[in-house]
Amino acid sequence: MGNTVLILQFPRTLNEKIWYKIFTNGGDTLDHYEKLLKAIELERKTEMENAIEEIKRTSAFEREKEGKAILDLKGKYVGMEVGGLHLVKFGRKKAIETDISVGDVVLISLKDPLKSDLYGTVVEKTKRSLTVALTDHPPRWVLKDKVRIDLFFNDVTFKRMEDAIRKIMKAKGRLSVLRDIMLGRVKPASPANYTPSHFFDENLNEYQKECVSLSLGSKDIFLIHGPPGTGKTRTLTEIIVQEVMRGNKVLATADSNTAADNILMNLIKYKGLKVVRIGHPARVEKELKQHTLSFLIENEPDYSTVRYLREEAQKLSEKRDTFLKPTPQFRRGLSDEEILRLSKRKGSVRGLSKAVISSMARWIEYNVRVQKFYEEAKNLEERIVKRILERSDVVVGTNSSVGMEYMENHVFDVVVIDEASQSTEPSCLIPIIHGKKIVMSGDHKQLPPTILNPQAEPILSKTLFERLIESYPSNSRLLRIQYRMNEKIMEFSSKFFYGGKLIADESVKSRTLRSLGIKNASSFEHPLKDILSPDEPLVLVDTSEIPERFERQRPGSTSRENALEANIVCTIVDGFLKMKVSPGEIGVITPYDDQVDLLKRMIKNEGIKVSSVDGFQGREKEIIILSLVRSNKRKDVGFLMDERRLNVSLTRAKSKLVIIGDFSTLSHDPLYRALLIHVKDNGKYILFNNAIFW
Repeated sequence: MGNTVLILQFPRTLNEKIWYKIFTNGGDTLDHYEKLLKAIELERKTEMENAIEEIKRTSAFEREKEGKAILDLKGKYVGMEVGGLHLVKFGRKKAIETDISVGDVVLISLKDPLKSDLYGTVVEKTKRSLTVALTDHPPRWVLKDKVRIDLFFNDVTFKRMEDAIRKIMKAKGRLSVLRDIMLGRVKPASPANYTPSHFFDENLNEYQKECVSLSLGSKDIFLIHGPPGTGKTRTLTEIIVQEVMRGNKVLATADSNTAADNILMNLIKYKGLKVVRIGHPARVEKELKQHTLSFLIENEPDYSTVRYLREEAQKLSEKRDTFLKPTPQFRRGLSDEEILRLSKRKGSVRGLSKAVISSMARWIEYNVRVQKFYEEAKNLEERIVKRILERSDVVVGTNSSVGMEYMENHVFDVVVIDEASQSTEPSCLIPIIHGKKIVMSGDHKQLPPTILNPQAEPILSKTLFERLIESYPSNSRLLRIQYRMNEKIMEFSSKFFYGGKLIADESVKSRTLRSLGIKNASSFEHPLKDILSPDEPLVLVDTSEIPERFERQRPGSTSRENALEANIVCTIVDGFLKMKVSPGEIGVITPYDDQVDLLKRMIKNEGIKVSSVDGFQGREKEIIILSLVRSNKRKDVGFLMDERRLNVSLTRAKSKLVIIGDFSTLSHDPLYRALLIHVKDNGKYILFNNAIFW
């Protein structure tokens, strides 16, 4: 029996290292892309199972309370939108409080969601309604009372990743060269220093300009290593504009819609640049809607014909549905042609009356006309889409959205991928199959993409960006000047993650709360006075001498929470608010979901962002308060030993970073011991020993 079958039969509890060794080195070694196919299938199944299991184990009432379901809705058909999608507005009199957002995939059902296969995408959300786009005309039960909507799993991206992998496996020509470079079979050409006649962004620093020049001078690949706050997207924007000026068509993507929108916002500042944002318009910021493909399609002169054809098809389908649909139950083996012939002869057969045969025949006749109208509308819309894409200089979207059907045969001179270190390799391959040259930016010293399946994790967590930058360092450059953090906040990460090469720009080097106009903390007692000081950007509060410092676990949870640290966080937050710091400038980060939940319940001000470390990646605040949670007699730091998680945590703050933790536990990890020493030497270290204060 070959390894392919054995791998699929391994239990999930199998030790990850053993599985990885067999998966990569065993007998019939799998091809790299076959490994990726197996891994994404494992991940897809896990995501699906998790979604189903969550619905199974949680009551409808509890899911609604958690914000993952909406009950007692009634649907109303409201028409069609671009792409032939059908819109249904679900509403109720009671206000809707939910985490389900525009762009989410939802499962629609009457009673049991696990017996439904009706999925849609949320396109609009109000206090009492949710409008959902469906690929097919909605069944009649959707328009009844007591309809339920559940947040669900999106399978589309997995299908697009699989399709991209299969295409690159069979690639020929230029794409096959890129494939061989990615596999390490051939080396990419060394980048030449192609300095443009002028830079459109005159404020680029020397390292950003170097990246632009080397990217323009690269034939195959170029990689931009951008630590936090160094302007990766700004640099990519200049590269895109320069490539367009050279007559090249560019496909620009990122793993998230937010990052794709950031690219778009940068590009639309350049007048004359023809940019189109693809993907579902529900996932695009409102102020950018006019640049979406859907908006541009609707404003083409001949789109009125598409609308007319679909409206006529809809009218005919309503007439069609007044007749009997020839399901297997009624047609009893008769083909459409036989039904039409019998109807013309006014005959009956096999227990089917003339009236039944006549009604089915009318349904078939109307359906032929309906399908003809829909087909004509689809063909015309495809021609409009092709026209818009061909006249565009830059197409912007998420990695997944560029896998849409209408992108099938479009090839671009350059593919630019932002957030590449947060994208799995299969995700990056979706845009790559459309290109002749790849430019990627990212930071593999921060967190990789989250993988749910432990067997898929060793394959998918190693990103293409990380693999390429390790294989071809001469085809990459580090952006060194950061524009986010005070120098004291930056120094530890610079030293331990970026070889001491980061430089704080003069505009942020000495940035403190005082320089932003925040007054003294003189009215507070020690040690809060020292913690809140507007002059000190780096503070560490060590709880190691407080008896009540230990972490705890909720029954049935694998996460952790720390009540003492949560109380300390709340006291510090209250202090900053009394100092007139805007709530929107305060961020609270913690590695553990249960601690996030505890803090959200304790911090009443909704303007303060409370999130996990993973959820805060890519964000920044003037003040960051970091609760590290782990405190135990075993001196176990758990997944805090992931150095990249600490790097993300330390690089979110602009003016002040307050770290809270039990360093009698944390110092058993060398990196946290180094952090403790660094703060003692360069910031404010507070060993606190009185829990009553908090």
